[in-house]
Amino acid sequence: MLIDFFYALRDAKVPVTIKEFLTLLEAMQRQVILPSLDEFYYLARLTLVKDEAHFDKFDRAFGMYFKGVDAVFDEKAEIPLDWLLKRFERELTPEQRAALEKLGYDKLQQRLEELLKEQKGRHEGGNKWIGTGGTSPFGNGGTNPEGIRIGGQGRNRTAVKVWEQRSYRDYDDERELGTRNIKVALRRLRRFARTGAAEELALDDTIRATASNAGYLDIRMQPERKNRIKVVMLLDVGGSMDDHIERVEELFSAAKSEFKNMEFYYFHNCVYDYLWKNNHRRHSERFPTWDVLRKYPPDTRLLFVGDATMSPYEVLAPGGSVEYNNEEAGAEWLARFTSAFPKFAWLNPEPEHLWEYRQSIAVIKQIMNHRMFPITLEGLERTMRLLSK
Repeated sequence: MLIDFFYALRDAKVPVTIKEFLTLLEAMQRQVILPSLDEFYYLARLTLVKDEAHFDKFDRAFGMYFKGVDAVFDEKAEIPLDWLLKRFERELTPEQRAALEKLGYDKLQQRLEELLKEQKGRHEGGNKWIGTGGTSPFGNGGTNPEGIRIGGQGRNRTAVKVWEQRSYRDYDDERELGTRNIKVALRRLRRFARTGAAEELALDDTIRATASNAGYLDIRMQPERKNRIKVVMLLDVGGSMDDHIERVEELFSAAKSEFKNMEFYYFHNCVYDYLWKNNHRRHSERFPTWDVLRKYPPDTRLLFVGDATMSPYEVLAPGGSVEYNNEEAGAEWLARFTSAFPKFAWLNPEPEHLWEYRQSIAVIKQIMNHRMFPITLEGLERTMRLLSK
């Protein structure tokens, strides 16, 4: 009765063998569990899965085989208002999009100042004024290869400046769901050393010393083993990173669990002259980036976490930040970090097959000396191998 289940696991890339399957059948025959699906789940996972890295694959295969996936659609459901509003937004063909002119960063700033003096009312769907929809580079909800977003939500992620004060959410470092495989990958970086006071019983040394002392107890102590790897994690937050909150939270939670000597800071899109630790107080509690660069020793492992998806101006141009006029380009700060901490890498939650379509990703990847990896198990393993050398 379980042969199809065995093949379902194989189809899900769980490396289960005939020997393990026979072990499961033997356990069932000896009635080591009650007739319960929950207890069968734990027994099957115990006998069939050799590596906890495959737990998630097993869970998905188990759920599909024993429960199935129901997709129920309510034909009487009302169409959401947001969908109706989107219907009225102007949609352009690829040819029309390509024909739109890029003004350049300096001209955008100059043109915005002129419009602020001239415009007297609200506009929609045009190509000149500050408004909604349309092809104007100023406003929100429209289509333009680069512009300044004023009010509203972003739609195409082509803005080089955002004229609003945005609030970001801190990543949850206690999130546990889905982090176990990430912990397995991160664990490859840990290195232990015995440091500090001799407070822990050294059992092997005690046995040898007692034997050498004619059987009289000779207790030996040793320092506790501690993870000596130091990690600094710089996390991109807000904007396009909102699409990746769940995955980054899983990574952040796993890293906080595995690395006891870990510090973290937030930035938005690219690193500039200050960082922060609390997104609700990011305007009042800032850490100068120079202080962060000088605070940690050179053997610290540095991890950037971000989708690197932004306007190239934000990396290459002074004043390119979407939030304020930074005096030095983000590329300068990234170069300082990679110089200060030779053990560095960039983890990108964006699917790797999309990287070639993001100009800013190519720029940052080059600055990172091509040390950019996807946030997948395989990508994390490659990252940990690189940082452990």
